[in-house]
Amino acid sequence: MTDMTLYLAIALAPLAGCLLAGLFGKQIGRAGAHTVTILGVAVSTVLSAYVLWGFIDGSRAKFDENVYTWLTMGGLDFSVGFLVDSLTAMMMVVVTFVSLMVHIYTIGYMHDEKVGYQRFFSYISLFTFSMLMLVMSNNFVQLFFGWEAVGLVSYLLIGFYFKRESAIFANLKAFLVNRVGDFGFILGIGLILAYFGGSLRYADVFAYLPNVQNATISLFPGVEWSLITVTCLLLFVGAMGKSAQFPLHVWLPDSMEGPTPISALIHAATMVTAGLFMVSRMSPIYELSTTALSVIMVVGAITALFMGFLGTIQNDIKRVVA
Repeated sequence: MTDMTLYLAIALAPLAGCLLAGLFGKQIGRAGAHTVTILGVAVSTVLSAYVLWGFIDGSRAKFDENVYTWLTMGGLDFSVGFLVDSLTAMMMVVVTFVSLMVHIYTIGYMHDEKVGYQRFFSYISLFTFSMLMLVMSNNFVQLFFGWEAVGLVSYLLIGFYFKRESAIFANLKAFLVNRVGDFGFILGIGLILAYFGGSLRYADVFAYLPNVQNATISLFPGVEWSLITVTCLLLFVGAMGKSAQFPLHVWLPDSMEGPTPISALIHAATMVTAGLFMVSRMSPIYELSTTALSVIMVVGAITALFMGFLGTIQNDIKRVVA
């Protein structure tokens, strides 16, 4: 099996389970729905662990290749590709293993649900696929696709009980707050496209950094800002929304309206680490801005402190954990 085939199998196995459960749920039944989705995620988990072990023992090299180019516009290629190194491999194992455990737990949790059983398994498998596309991407377009896909599935899962008014309010709140963060995120990607060599591939952007290290940008007449700092802060706004950092944290407690497996899968283990992963992946850029690093430290500290205070006065264990 070639490396490309291996990584395609890791990414697409959960999607296959999602499509089977979502499109043919009535035909395969409840047992069939959870079997195909768990099997798909299990395949990804085993293969991800195999990849990680390869980086641990030194037998596996960094992989950075495009799968295909789906759009070319004005000399700019929008491609789908994979960047797999030790950071990606670790996140792949975290995402797939936690997702597998949640899938298995969900069988018992959803046992008494009269409707929506197959739909629920389809959603959580789609979420796993979206997270894998996010962490395995080698360019900003694919990163943004995964970023928005996990937001969409989060919206669907938080509002799973769509006949309950509180659930509709909670998923709408989560959706709108994350749109604020995503607006900053896409502005940051726009700056990268405009000023960082005209490419959205990570390797090209990081290689171009010496040319813009001291560049400035004028946001207001007569006021110059460091281009690197503005870009980093805009990207971090996206992380603030996705990872529920102050002040874009307000959606997280309400998101507990979804079933408990959603709290475990999205808000405790995987989606909220998407912002952390993004900042880690963009570390070559962030290391050039002391201001951006200081802002991240202050925002993270404020979030940890005040969310800890709020946790002490909550009476719902799911909200406390969140």
